[in-house]
Amino acid sequence: MPKLPGINHQRAVKAFQKVGFWVARQGKHITMTDGNHIITIPRENPINSFTMAGIVKDAGLTIEEFKKIV
Repeated sequence: MPKLPGINHQRAVKAFQKVGFWVARQGKHITMTDGNHIITIPRENPINSFTMAGIVKDAGLTIEEFKKIV
């Protein structure tokens, strides 16, 4: 699996918005959806790289695709 650095949660939200996700709920975590996938982004800086890789996978993207939009 390619390396994915930990990133700021606000940067992650903006990256997912570029590919069609929108914020469904906010609280201690940010829940986003694109109609097919639901992802939950923790409000921590930086988001752990393993956690971020799991979120990217849940969104239906590859690590390479996500790196291009960040």
